[in-house]
Amino acid sequence: MKFAICNETFGERSFADTFSTIGKLGYTGVEIAPFTFMPGAEPFDVRRVPAERIVETRTMAEDAGLEIIGLHWLLAKTEGLYLTSSDPTVRRRTAEYLRTLAKVCAGLGGKIMVLGSPKQRNLLPGVSHDDAEAYAVEVLHAAIPACTHHDVTIAVEPLGPAEGDFLLTAKAGIRLVEMVDSPHCKLHLDVKAMSSEGRPIADIIHDSAPWLVHFHANDPNLLGPGMGDVDFRPIFAALKEINYAGWVSVEVFKYEPSPDEIARRSIEYMKRVNSA
Repeated sequence: MKFAICNETFGERSFADTFSTIGKLGYTGVEIAPFTFMPGAEPFDVRRVPAERIVETRTMAEDAGLEIIGLHWLLAKTEGLYLTSSDPTVRRRTAEYLRTLAKVCAGLGGKIMVLGSPKQRNLLPGVSHDDAEAYAVEVLHAAIPACTHHDVTIAVEPLGPAEGDFLLTAKAGIRLVEMVDSPHCKLHLDVKAMSSEGRPIADIIHDSAPWLVHFHANDPNLLGPGMGDVDFRPIFAALKEINYAGWVSVEVFKYEPSPDEIARRSIEYMKRVNSA
C-alpha cells in the first residue's frame, strides 16, 4: 500500500516545509491542491503560476523523498468555470482549463487529477441531472486528448449529499466514467463520501474495482483515518482483495489538533491496519 497526503492540510506553510514534514513521517507521496501555489489569491487561475514554480515544486518533493502523485480540488477557488453549466462558453472554458491542469500535473510528475470540486459541478437552476451528465461528458471529452498526451488520468470523484447534489454514489461515478469511455477517465473513491451511501464500504470497493484508480482515506468526522468511527480493516482488506495498486491519500477537512498530529496519527493507523 502506498501512502500519500494532500498538501492543503498544512495550510499556507511552504511547500519545502510541508514536503519535509510528511516525508519524515513516512509518506512517500503528496497530492497537490492547485490553489496552494498562490495562497490567498482568489479567484485562482493556474495559468498564472510561473513554469519555473512547477519545476521547483517537483524538485522540492523529490528532495524530500516524495512523489507528486497528482492534483485535486481542480476547480476550487476559480471563477467562471463549471463542469455542468448549460452555457457552452463556460463548458469550453472549463475544458480548456482542465487541459492546462493536465499539462501542469505532468510537469509536476503527477498522473492523477481528482475531479471533485462540488461548487463547480452541482446542479444549477433549470439543469436536470441527465443534462448535467451530458454537459460533464462534453467537458471531459474535450479534455481527454490533453490527458492522453500528458499521460494523466482524470479521476471522477463521487461526493456525499453534504457536499452537493450531483454524482452522489460510486455507481453514479461509474456511469459517468462509462459515458466518457476513455482509459484516461476513471473512478476515485473517498471513505467519507462512501460512508453516506448506506452500503458497506468494502462492497462498494469490490463493485468499483474495474474502474478504480485513486483512493482518499478520511472519516465522516472530517479528520483522518483512525481518528473517527470508521474501521479501516475491512476497507484495506477489500483494497488488497481487488489488487488495488494505486495510492491511498489522506484528505481531511478539519485541522485540529494540528496538521502534523493528523498526518502522524493517520499514517501510523494506516500502517498498523495494513500490516494486520
